[in-house]
Amino acid sequence: GWCPLSPAGAQSPQLLLEPPWTPAVPWDQVTLTCQGSGTPGATTWYKDGQRWWKEKRDQFVVIESGTYECERPGTGLSPPISLRFLNDLLVLQVPAGALLEGDTVTLRCRG
Repeated sequence: GWCPLSPAGAQSPQLLLEPPWTPAVPWDQVTLTCQGSGTPGATTWYKDGQRWWKEKRDQFVVIESGTYECERPGTGLSPPISLRFLNDLLVLQVPAGALLEGDTVTLRCRG
């Protein structure tokens, strides 16, 4: 396999989720941050494949379920993060990162 690089050799930006748990709960302040090379403050955001955020900032609080991506000039599009909010009385959360068989996993029960 190969990893696409920009002409300048910069890697694609990455999305960070804080707190890093899924599914999300509405009473947490869930923040997405676009991190990586490229011009800080020139980030374009996408939600469900459509250009979404008009302000060129690198971080914001998310309140809706959806699939999010960010882009910076010259570095391309980040891998997507699918974020789902649940407003149930009890929500069982798992870490938002990739898990492999055999990993030890911490679960959170939120209510």
